[in-house]
Amino acid sequence: MATLPNRLKDNPWKLKTPPGTSEFTMHTDEKDGKMVLVCTVGSTVLHYDAKCIGDLHAMLKKANEWVELGGADEQKPAKEGTVEAWGRSEANPVGGWYGLRKGLRGRFGVYVPPLMEELGLCELEHNAKNNRMRAK
Repeated sequence: MATLPNRLKDNPWKLKTPPGTSEFTMHTDEKDGKMVLVCTVGSTVLHYDAKCIGDLHAMLKKANEWVELGGADEQKPAKEGTVEAWGRSEANPVGGWYGLRKGLRGRFGVYVPPLMEELGLCELEHNAKNNRMRAK
């Protein structure tokens, strides 16, 4: 299973959304005794359970094909069969949302895949829309 290296706030990963239209940063931190990913997009800060990296990599390996990202805000339904839907599904390893900040738990399919690509764990498409990813 994939492991996530520590990356502190003063040296975050500098990433772009899959279409390359927006920049954001990610770093690791500890919150309530668990490792979290802190995603900063402008003035908005999202938190994801850091277990998502290894869990998503395992899901992609098992799928053994391209999986659509399907990013959506928390308040909107996620398209079935997408990374976004998996990231909030009761059937995933954490039994629900990997996003940890109520009201800002969505967009898993937008912000987590570029980090996985940076870590060399996946191939990621960079089209204007409807991007997909698959495990390396």
